Amino acid sequence: MAARQPYIDSDTSDEAVRATCDDATICKRFASSKSYWKDPYIQYFVRSVGERKAPEINRGYYARVQGVNHLLDAFLRKTQCDCQVINLGAGLDTTFWRLKDENLMPRKFFEVDFPTVVARKIHNIKTKPPLSKPLIETHSTDSLLLDAHSLDSDRYCIIGADLRDISSLDEKLKKFQLNPELPTLLLSECVLVYMTPSQSSNVVHWAAETFPTAMFVNYEQVNMSDRFGQVMIENLQRRQCNLAGVEACQSLDTQRERFLKTGWEQSDALDMMTVYSMLPQDDVARIERLEFLDERELLQQLLQHYSICWATKDKLKLGLSQLAF
Repeated sequence: MAARQPYIDSDTSDEAVRATCDDATICKRFASSKSYWKDPYIQYFVRSVGERKAPEINRGYYARVQGVNHLLDAFLRKTQCDCQVINLGAGLDTTFWRLKDENLMPRKFFEVDFPTVVARKIHNIKTKPPLSKPLIETHSTDSLLLDAHSLDSDRYCIIGADLRDISSLDEKLKKFQLNPELPTLLLSECVLVYMTPSQSSNVVHWAAETFPTAMFVNYEQVNMSDRFGQVMIENLQRRQCNLAGVEACQSLDTQRERFLKTGWEQSDALDMMTVYSMLPQDDVARIERLEFLDERELLQQLLQHYSICWATKDKLKLGLSQLAF
């Protein structure tokens, strides 16, 4: 049984969730500065490398970034980039710029997050030429829309919206030329867990109903009913951060079931320890030489409490169910 959630004021909780965006960006900034992976763009969202992060945290982020990128890139190659990507709760993510550099750009890349997060990201893009130049290079028409809470170009779009308000989300995406008939990859990283089970089910169901050919990739906590999971929940609660959707994070089965119950044809899930063991082992050996890890057991515990779950629908019969590790 998950611990009973104490009541937390919803505005306070939303603010705490927004702060997790900074946590993730700061951790990614530090790990990439240590050469776990290359990200030349994250420095424009977080200036300072910040204080040292423990090696197990850096390896955890490495597994997360490489695991999510593996499925995303496989989808882009399978569809020959004739598709669209929607990053739900994208925060200060830099994937758009990576895909441009690697010639793996989808037809259009959408990002959605709280309006306050979006406003910060748009400000950074406007004021940092290394961010704005690639965006302008991929934009051919005259009308580049830019206001405080949205940015829309030919290939990249950022929208300020609340994922708990599905009709408004749907309306905003369609206003910016979302095409439901195109193969679509939806991505969420530690986003659904902050919504109630009914709210996250609504998002997942909306995606299944809207896109006949699609893949949904979800990275978040798993195995949360054991002692280690309870400590994770308590640590977040101390920061006023309520894991409202933790019941879907009890096991790999509950992660898969969320998709199978809401209209997805096929779903699979792996914990991050398994993903870590399936990543290219020459690169894993390289990153393991970067820093000495004192307690491998702690890394294993951490990775066993996060997972990647992915689900597919394949009206166009592209073979999306074959995408895996």
